[in-house]
Amino acid sequence: MPVCHTPIRLLAIFAAVPLLQGCIAKTALDVVTAPVKVVGKAADWATESQDEADRNRGREIRKREEELGKLEREYDKQMRRCDDGNSRACSEAREIYAEMQLIIPTIPYEPR
Repeated sequence: MPVCHTPIRLLAIFAAVPLLQGCIAKTALDVVTAPVKVVGKAADWATESQDEADRNRGREIRKREEELGKLEREYDKQMRRCDDGNSRACSEAREIYAEMQLIIPTIPYEPR
């Protein structure tokens, strides 16, 4: 290796050091903050946001409202049969009514 190239290489290395310091600092910062970011992501995945909770609550309420609607239609059908003298339909209507009474308190009241 010729001696005349050695000072140029040293000059190039010393000139590159200030440029590399930013990269080294950025890499060190990334290494230090990585565990915090991972824990933050895990917490996001493990917890339910308020928006998600509201959406899930609305879905559950709509599901109960649909079930109540089905029971009301079946209750009306059984009551018509009961009025026509079908005692089995009267018994069915009572059972459906009892089930409706269990669902009604779980549906929030919304004034119209």
